[in-house]
Amino acid sequence: MSRQLVLFVIASLALLGPLPAQALGRLTDVEVIDRDSGEVLPVIRHKGDYWIAGRPGARYAVSLQNRQHARVLSVVSVDGVNVISGATAALHQTGYVLAPRQAYRITGWRKSDQEVASFHFTVAPASYAERTGRPDHLGVIGVALFREKEVPPPMSVTPTFPSWRQTPQFRGNGHANAERAAEAEPASPKRQRSEAPESLAKTGNSENADQAADRQSAPMPALRLGTGHGEREHDSVSHTAFERHSDRPDEIVRIRYDSHDNLVAMGIIPAMPIPTRSQPFPDSSPQRYVPDPS
Repeated sequence: MSRQLVLFVIASLALLGPLPAQALGRLTDVEVIDRDSGEVLPVIRHKGDYWIAGRPGARYAVSLQNRQHARVLSVVSVDGVNVISGATAALHQTGYVLAPRQAYRITGWRKSDQEVASFHFTVAPASYAERTGRPDHLGVIGVALFREKEVPPPMSVTPTFPSWRQTPQFRGNGHANAERAAEAEPASPKRQRSEAPESLAKTGNSENADQAADRQSAPMPALRLGTGHGEREHDSVSHTAFERHSDRPDEIVRIRYDSHDNLVAMGIIPAMPIPTRSQPFPDSSPQRYVPDPS
C-alpha cells in the first residue's frame, strides 16, 4: 500500500468514557448529532440497516471517536459524495486521520484547510448531491475505517564467529554449504494485490433490492431527504501521511436517513395511533333521575 496524504484533524484529545448509547462501530464510535438541538439522533435498526430521522432544515454533524490506541483513517461520505474532495465516494479516497483516543465532529463539506460548508437536512432537489447531478445515493452516511500499517522495528544483527569446525580446512563441500545458505536465507515477501471483498459487492446488490422493495411498499408522503451545502464555518485541519494496513477497510459503518414522516410511511418507525378526545369525567352520565326501562 502506498502512503497517502490525508487530513489530520486539529482537535483536543478526549479521554473517552463508556460507549455512547447511540454510537455505531467497533474501531470508532460513529454518531449523528442535531447541531441545532444538541441531540444525538436515535438509531433505529430495521431489516439489517441503521436509520435516523432527520429534521428538515436542521444542521447536523457526524461525530467520530477513535477508541483505539493507534491512529485510524476514516473515509467519510454523505449521499455518495466524499466529504473532503467532493468526488463520488470510493474507498481509496482521502479521509480524516484521528489520533489515538481522539474525538472529532465533521460538520460540513470541506472547502479548505480552514473552512467547511455546513451539513443540513434538506429536500432532495436542494441537496448537494442532486445539485451536482448525483441523486442516486441520497440518504446515506458512510464511514470506512482503516488501521495504520505498523512499521517493524529495525532488526539487530549479532555478529557470529566461525568455530574451529567452520575453518576452511574442516568445511564440507561447497554444495552442502550453498544448500544451508539457501535454507537460512529468508524468502522475499510477495506483493499481493488487494481486491474488494466479495461480501461488499453482494451487500451492495442486496441493498439495491431492499431499497427498491422499500420504495414500492408504501408511497412517500414527501420528498426524500438529502444533505445541503450550507454556510461557511471555521474548521481547521492539517495534512499528514498515512499508510493503510490494507486496501480493504477494517470496518464500514453505514447510517441511512430520511424525514420522520417518510420513515413512518416506509414502516421503519411505527405510526402512532390518533388518540381519542379525552374527557375529564368519562364515567359521568348526563341522566339525573331514574331512566325508563327499555
